[in-house]
Parts: sequence; structure tokens; C-alpha cells
Amino acid sequence: MAKLFFSYCHADEALRDRLEIHLSLLKNQSLISTWHDRGIVAGSNVDAAIDENLESADVILLLVSADFIASRYCYSIEMKRALERHADGTAHVIPVILEPCDWHTAPFGKLLAVPKDGKAVTTWANQAEAWTDVARQIRKVIEDLERARAETHSTGGGTPMGWGMPQPVASPSQPAFASASSVQPGYERARSSNLRLKKEFTDYDRDKFLHEAFDYMAKFFDASLDELAARNQGIKVRFQRLDAQRFSAVAYREGKSVAECSVRVGGLGGRSPALSFSYDANASANTSNEFLSVESDTQSMYFKAMGMQFRGGQQNSGLSEQGASEYFWGLFIDRLQR
Repeated sequence: MAKLFFSYCHADEALRDRLEIHLSLLKNQSLISTWHDRGIVAGSNVDAAIDENLESADVILLLVSADFIASRYCYSIEMKRALERHADGTAHVIPVILEPCDWHTAPFGKLLAVPKDGKAVTTWANQAEAWTDVARQIRKVIEDLERARAETHSTGGGTPMGWGMPQPVASPSQPAFASASSVQPGYERARSSNLRLKKEFTDYDRDKFLHEAFDYMAKFFDASLDELAARNQGIKVRFQRLDAQRFSAVAYREGKSVAECSVRVGGLGGRSPALSFSYDANASANTSNEFLSVESDTQSMYFKAMGMQFRGGQQNSGLSEQGASEYFWGLFIDRLQR
């Protein structure tokens, strides 16, 4: 069984939780165990516990974000030692890109990052697809390490504790079974890192998620329209924030309106939490062509499309604010691309 060590910033804890959930099958198949600093019990020496688990890990996951890079402990201590172990072949380091940030020139920048093409998890339209890609690539690394371990045994090599790690030998003076009183101070008891509980989301949480996503979407459309006009000759655009809960977008070709839409907070009859899309830039409150409702699972909130507009093969559930924005933008620009 391979031991995975999570090197991450606490600001990214929710994303770390999502990754651990997507690694559950590897755990259930007894291929991996995981460790992160939330496994440290009260009264333990924090630095010693982290050092011990970092040194014994077979695979070290660097959960990369701007917060991770800004963290002195993550960047200067954990990452530095992880790369030293990667270089001497005693551990395998995998950068997991959580959010867009300037990571390519970092010391780990030459390592192959996940998800695919190093595209940050939070920029995927459906983050579940990103996590699935990460889990599959981690599985491949584990399988490769397991094969290497089997070859070591078959050729009469050492008896590695994990992969490339020497098996510790008990001291003759140390009893095989130690009582609680004989355990050294600072000893960390073995325990599960799977301590997540179901999260309950309130109406306030859903409204906050909805309005933050709407503000993000408004900025997304505004920037996308500007880039659309800059890249395509003869295209003019107009973005207008109608009020705190509505915006409209129009694209013109040679002065003629060829695509337009409006987006507002609320479903039919003002029911919320939802975002509504209309092909009319001046649509009334009760006119919509598509909805994105706020849904949740045990760990996070996301958007789900009602499916009123068929988008061939496009994932329309489990959408992040980025994914929701891409979904509505796709409806808007489709008429321009015909």
C-alpha cells in the first residue's frame, strides 16, 4: 500500500477534501493510505509529525495555488524536501494545480502536473471531471510503483517498506509491544484522515453562492465580449449591467444584431436559487430559455442546467461558476457561430 502525503495551504482545504473523496476507490482497493496535517492529534509536535509523514510518504501531492506558493511552510519547507526526495528516487512528487497561478517557473514547474495539461481544477466546466482525471493519473503512478516493488522482490532486492524506502529494523532493546506509558513523547497515534462529515448548506449559503456566481458571470461575459470583438473584424459588442441582478449582452456583425441574451438572478416566477438565461436582451422577468439551479451534495454546491436547450454532449450538471458561465456563453455565441 502506498502512502500519499498532501502538501497544501489551509485556504485550499475544501479542494483537498474533494480530491480525497475522488481517491476513495484507491483507498477501498487498499492501494493507498493518505495523510495530511488534519491527522495530527492535540498535544503532538506539529513539525515532527509533518516531518515524519513527509519522510515516509511514497507519493507527495503538491496542491498548487497562489496561497500554496505564498505559504512559507508549504513552499520553503514541505515542497523543498519533497523535491529532494523526488530527485533521489525515494518518493514521487505530483503537482496538482488547484487554481490559476504563476507556477510554471517554480522549482516543480518541470514536473508533469495534473489535471491534464496542467489546467487548474477550478477552471474546468465540471470539476468532477478534473478530479477524475487527477485520480486516474495518481492511480497510474501507484500501479507503476507497485510493479517496481514487485520487481524488487522478484530480483532478490531489499525489502522496501513502501517503494524505495528501507524497512526499519526494531532495536533489540525495544519491546515488540509497547504500553501506552512506554510510548515516546510526541508519538502520533495511527488514525484515519477520513474525518469529513456531511455539510449542511443554509439558505444564506445558497444565496451567497448564487450572487457571487452571478457577479463572476457578468465579469466573464464582459471580458469575453471584449475579446470576441478584438479577435474578429466586423464584430461589435455591447455589455450592459441592467441592475444588481440582471445583465445583457449583444453582438453585432457589420452593425446588425446577430446574437443577444440577458441573464438574471431567479427562476420562473422569481423562484430561487437559480440563474435564468433568455435569448432576448430585454426579456421580462417571466421569460427564460434556460435555467441553472443551485444544487448541493454532501460537500459542495454547484449548478445544474434544466436542459431546456439541448447542447450535444455537453455536461450540464455539477457546474462551477466557471462552468456555469461557459454554459450560458455557449448558448449566446452559438447563434453567432452558425
